[in-house]
Amino acid sequence: MRSLAPVPADGDAARLAEVVAGLRDELVQIRRDLHAHPELARTEERTTRVVADRLRAAGLHPHLLPGSGLWCDIGPTVSARGARRVALRADLDALPVADTCHLPWASGVRGVAHACGHDVHTTAVLGAGLALAQVADGLAAGVRLLFQPAEEVQPGGSLDVMAAGGLDGVERIFAVHCDPKLDVGQVGTRIGPITSASDEVTVTLTGDGGHTSRPHLTGDVVFALGQVITQVPAVLGRRLDPRSGVNLTWGAVRAGSAHNAIPSSGTVMGTLRCLDVRAWEHASRVLEAAVHDVVRPFGVEVEVKHARGVPPVENREGATAVLEAAARDVLGPESVRLTEQSLGGEDFAWYLQKVPGAMARLGTRTPGGHTYDIHQGDLRVDERAVEAGALLLARTAQLAGRSTPDPAERRRE
Repeated sequence: MRSLAPVPADGDAARLAEVVAGLRDELVQIRRDLHAHPELARTEERTTRVVADRLRAAGLHPHLLPGSGLWCDIGPTVSARGARRVALRADLDALPVADTCHLPWASGVRGVAHACGHDVHTTAVLGAGLALAQVADGLAAGVRLLFQPAEEVQPGGSLDVMAAGGLDGVERIFAVHCDPKLDVGQVGTRIGPITSASDEVTVTLTGDGGHTSRPHLTGDVVFALGQVITQVPAVLGRRLDPRSGVNLTWGAVRAGSAHNAIPSSGTVMGTLRCLDVRAWEHASRVLEAAVHDVVRPFGVEVEVKHARGVPPVENREGATAVLEAAARDVLGPESVRLTEQSLGGEDFAWYLQKVPGAMARLGTRTPGGHTYDIHQGDLRVDERAVEAGALLLARTAQLAGRSTPDPAERRRE
């Protein structure tokens, strides 16, 4: 596989690019192996073992987390005088989606696929770590590789990693996320929120039930659900600042089983997403009041479950500048693109509640090729993205270790 990265002018970057190029074919094979053997959230035992075994083969000492996941430290330790630590994060889990990519390394697990590119994230961080281990003598700060379970569920595995001490001594943290709308070799960045808050909402209505010929004698659960589906999103749009990008979208509705019977219960489920963290903090109260107000005329009982998910990923300015500088060093001066804020959620956000950092979007589209979408079973990535991700993250760790966060970026207590 041909290298996609130009030869960097900086000597350290050039050496790093040479090392990553030497790992390229192996990393692609590891990525294919992980893609063929996907594991759902908090069951990523084989994936953890594959990563840990390769790190041990490189003379490193991975620290296994309970269940699944691990971290591994490279370079100076924080116990050394003046030493600091930078973290690179990957997520290990796959999705409950059937793989329809029709490639030789397609998922061998029925109904499970790496449809979000976590196999690429994992291999990129592994490659960055293996490369940094070969140039560790030149690291100005220690590097912690975080291989996190359970990004795709709530509560996410980032909370497990932090509870286990994964952020201890970490000064900054970085990650990438596959973006099939960007060509391979390109990197999407932005300062501030790059994803959105994402919550799960379930509204259950109950009544006595009855015959459809006599709706006036019972609470009409189905009709009331219809009002919730159409009116509650509209209420939120008028009660919360429209600049906050609040979006309530329903994904499932369940009620009844006969054309002439009003059921005694019904449920609607969806997601509430917010671009702004302040709106997210306020939305729960507005949502519950809106549901109760909308169904009050219909004589039904109401239960609202609002499962808080993740806040937006908020990239800090200094950390974003480091990512962009690294991209220009090793992927070329034209590699950086301004990216839009997504309504998707990402539990990398919880790390950024504790330490400054940034996430970049990693291009996975073959130039001139088809644009795929994540969370779809037919997702295909240009595998040169593995090398690009490893090189970007390794160079980011080098540069981050040479600078210190601005006081405004320091750890939030």
